[in-house]
Amino acid sequence: MYAVIKTGGKQYRVSSGETLKIESILGDVGSAIILDKVLMVADADQLKVGKPLLLGATVQATIVSNGRGDKVRIFKMRRRKHYQKNQGHRQNYTEIRIDGISA
Repeated sequence: MYAVIKTGGKQYRVSSGETLKIESILGDVGSAIILDKVLMVADADQLKVGKPLLLGATVQATIVSNGRGDKVRIFKMRRRKHYQKNQGHRQNYTEIRIDGISA
């Protein structure tokens, strides 16, 4: 069984027992969260698709950790103008473990 959820402006295909990194959400490590923006749920031979969201479907998850991703370097330059700009960025994330899917 798997589901397609929407969180942080992105869509993820999740199944029970897997861990994934999503955009940062509020919550303590070990706390349970419920993701209710479910777009699709698929079982062995059944497929339920929402328009756009599936009503009554939820995904239960547990927060495993909060962290920051790898640094991304941003370099901007205008040739012959003596302009160079060097920046870095680290995106915050929340790692969650999917506990169950209910449709």
